[in-house]
Amino acid sequence: MTASALEAALAVLPRGQMVVVTEGGEGEAVVCLAAERVTPAAVNFLATHARGLVELVLPPQHLQRLGIPLLGQPGTAARKRYGASFEAARGVTTGISAADRATTIRVAVADDAGPDDIVMPGHMFPVAAHSGGVLAHRGLPEACLDLVRLAGCKPAAVTCTILDDAGNVATEPDVEALASLFELPVVTVDDVIAHRLRYDSLVHRVVDVPMVTAFGAKFRMVVYRNDVDRHEHIALVKGRWKPDEAVAVRVHSECLTGDVFGSQRCDCGDQLRAALECIDRAGKGVLVYMQQEGRGIGLANKVRAYALQDRGRDTVEANRELGFADDGRDYGMTAQILRDLGVRRVRLLTNNPRKIEGLAHYGIEVVERLPLEVPPHRGNLQYLRTKRQKLGHLLSNLDVPHQE
Repeated sequence: MTASALEAALAVLPRGQMVVVTEGGEGEAVVCLAAERVTPAAVNFLATHARGLVELVLPPQHLQRLGIPLLGQPGTAARKRYGASFEAARGVTTGISAADRATTIRVAVADDAGPDDIVMPGHMFPVAAHSGGVLAHRGLPEACLDLVRLAGCKPAAVTCTILDDAGNVATEPDVEALASLFELPVVTVDDVIAHRLRYDSLVHRVVDVPMVTAFGAKFRMVVYRNDVDRHEHIALVKGRWKPDEAVAVRVHSECLTGDVFGSQRCDCGDQLRAALECIDRAGKGVLVYMQQEGRGIGLANKVRAYALQDRGRDTVEANRELGFADDGRDYGMTAQILRDLGVRRVRLLTNNPRKIEGLAHYGIEVVERLPLEVPPHRGNLQYLRTKRQKLGHLLSNLDVPHQE
């Protein structure tokens, strides 16, 4: 999986040929082609050789134009955002044949397609890719949609998960064997991310002003907006660094209750202050303050989770009961902010291994983890123990007598 493989994929997609896109390692892999080039033979190939569900990946606004509703609520634990199944309103019979499904796909991606051109339910399963593609969300649907767009085709991709002979999700050797047998280029999600990072950016500086903290530290406050949503993110920047220097960085998710109101349920406010003090002592560094409240579920849902915790759930159980992932955050925007600030290598202030992995996926090298443990107290001890046990946070000070 190299730049040459990606270039090969971009070359064959406009001709209606297929490529394999994989999460890498033992993750899922799909066969992908440009939807505008679909044929009955292509659909039959997917059903015969890939064996999974044939899906049509579209931008969210395209589903809206067709009048297709999304299933479930935004931010749920589902890996893909499915829309209601559908098929073409005209030109099909049962809807399930390869020819009928190819007709349905071509109807759906036509330039003038609208709600009158389809009926629901049906035999085609649409997936809404996240706006911004792989730079906003590291996923297979986003990678496939980005690939066909980069190849000069309409932003619409037909995909099918590769299964093995027993019907299980194919392993890496099985995926490689299929690709070799049919001479299909193999591209990883990270290949697509790396390609887009060289040419694209979704974040934009709005304003850059001096700021002094409550403890007298001087920072620059840089506010960012982005092309994907209405969120505004902040970078607090201190000092200067060389292009290849490893810089102290804290990625802090907004926590209104802890950061502003001093909630005793979490350690967020204490971590925020400790990180700023650490960067100030170092004389250089960045704190990126991301608007992704409640591990990505938003303020209202976080408070709903609080209510469930008051009835005995822990922080993970509460999220799941509300239909959300354990941790719904993505670090694509964070990585772009760091790159805009000239940071490529970081000494990361965190207790969360997922942040290290998340930044690495977007091309930020974490050369060192700097623990950011703050003294626990009675109000947040169980919360911290849950983060250690269920979310894998690296916390070492939870088995000592806690503060009252």
